[in-house]
Amino acid sequence: MTEKVEKAIDNHKNFYSCSAALLCAFADEIGLSEQEARTAAAPFAGGRMGKCGAVLAAEYIISKKYPDRAEQMCSEFEDSFKNMNRSVICRELKGALTGAPLRSCRGCVTDAAELLDKLL
Repeated sequence: MTEKVEKAIDNHKNFYSCSAALLCAFADEIGLSEQEARTAAAPFAGGRMGKCGAVLAAEYIISKKYPDRAEQMCSEFEDSFKNMNRSVICRELKGALTGAPLRSCRGCVTDAAELLDKLL
């Protein structure tokens, strides 16, 4: 496990939202301070945009770092995440409708961080 993946997990353990945990761990990749990353991550947290916040944060980083290839890379990222967890939708991952979670929030942060680390 790389330092950035460990940092994302530690961030989440320290009560960062799923999106902030990931975005703060990888902020240097796109030239953001931790505070800027936390601010940028806020709209993604808690499934507010439908998708898992960790997925959205990873896609934000990909889009900023590789704007010319972002669409393809984000699609590949989502496909990989879905292969691991069967969904990228927060409420499905949490089992909100079924009572049967597919993956914990910490697990989603871990998976998204590992996939993003490989892509970068």
